[in-house]
Amino acid sequence: MPSGILLLDKPLGLSSNAALQRVRRLLGGVKAGHAGSLDPLATGMLPICLGEATKIAGDIVAGEKRYRFTVSLGARTASGDAEGEVTARAAVPVLSRAAVEAVLAGFLGPQSQVPPMYSALKQGGAPLYRLARAGRTVEREARSIEIRALELGELRDDSLELEARCSKGTYIRVLAEDIAVRLGTLGFVTALRRLAVEPFADQPMQTLESLEGTCARGEGPVLLPVDLPLRHLPPVALAAASVARLLKGQTVATGPDAARLEAGTRVRLYDEAGGFLGVGITDGAGAVRPKRLLNNP
Repeated sequence: MPSGILLLDKPLGLSSNAALQRVRRLLGGVKAGHAGSLDPLATGMLPICLGEATKIAGDIVAGEKRYRFTVSLGARTASGDAEGEVTARAAVPVLSRAAVEAVLAGFLGPQSQVPPMYSALKQGGAPLYRLARAGRTVEREARSIEIRALELGELRDDSLELEARCSKGTYIRVLAEDIAVRLGTLGFVTALRRLAVEPFADQPMQTLESLEGTCARGEGPVLLPVDLPLRHLPPVALAAASVARLLKGQTVATGPDAARLEAGTRVRLYDEAGGFLGVGITDGAGAVRPKRLLNNP
């Protein structure tokens, strides 16, 4: 199994880890990891890194996300979505499209968000959702996030359909609750779909069913190159002698292009044939040291 990135369209009702394990079983137990969890309630793009691609998963997690979600108005649930019990109710005011869009505009930009108790974040070694299910609530540190776009789709008497572009670490369930409060009521998420993860916005996704069919025919899955999520980093090509030293963990001299980069710049490293070697760090004086290399470039 070659290394690469599989874009799975995660189905409803399956956790991200369960979806990952299904993929691993279909592909013969290959080393794999997902980049950015989705709740069981959520569907949509779940990047799965196979083989050596697991080494660049952090760059995918750091990317921008795009979601479409529906907010039911008039109630709050324990989990912030339809899986939780209703904990409070409130009247829903008559809402105009202009009034809702004015509220949405107030959420744009950098801000702080407190993660929900029903999340996979850990405190004292235990996931917060386990504490929440045991009836415990603990303090959570606010995180810096950014909402880059927030658009209103269909507006009904008791629900909103929204699309958001946001930074990593954004909890859509919390955003939905906060929007409902600003509208003078309460709310929770009833549907959530991740439309895209940067930089895969224009790439097609594979379903578990299509992947099962591919494997049944003895064909390999459609994988994206390991270096695709790193295209924002400057590329550096190395001569054969430099590649040999680099793979031994040594700092090597580079060409004039890398010499102009500031010290500490992350770069993509390639051999003379264009094979991706991994990520390096420049020293600002024309040399680069290995940061994270592939084992089988």
